[in-house]
Amino acid sequence: MTESRPESRRGLILINTGPGKGKTTAAMGTALRAVGNGMKVLMLQFLKGSWHYGELDAVEAFNGNFVMKQMGKGFVKIGGAETDPEDIRMVEEAWEEARQAILSGEWDMVVLDEINYAISYGMLDPAKVVAALHERPEMVHVILTGRNAHPSLVEIADTVTEMREVKHAYQKGILAQRGIEY
Repeated sequence: MTESRPESRRGLILINTGPGKGKTTAAMGTALRAVGNGMKVLMLQFLKGSWHYGELDAVEAFNGNFVMKQMGKGFVKIGGAETDPEDIRMVEEAWEEARQAILSGEWDMVVLDEINYAISYGMLDPAKVVAALHERPEMVHVILTGRNAHPSLVEIADTVTEMREVKHAYQKGILAQRGIEY
């Protein structure tokens, strides 16, 4: 006897937020599961861009069914400095590509990695994001990652997961390691 599960037939909005490690990793795990079920996934990394992450190589094995693009130049807002206008321009371009991808229906899932940072740093209006999420085709899933998810996004999300740090290797002086953090 096989157990059958009822399938939900609508796209979901998922948010991975909080101060703990694992927000992007969790989104990638969900994306990997989606690809394994025949879905096409686009992951846009809003602020990443200066480092080479192992996942960039890994997704190449999926023959275009899992596409990942770095849309930033790397770390922003370090040391309380003013936001570089170039970073704002890059976030605006990333958002326009994200909006078009979400509305196109070409992708079953769109991951907006670190978009919550771009919003909380005042680089992107959360109302624009909310509007696009309301307008998306019925079956498009969207995952938003980054600390400090905006309340208006939390309100419309179907699932919100908050990662919290209990303990981190950095506290012991262990630096980021290839295969774990990048």
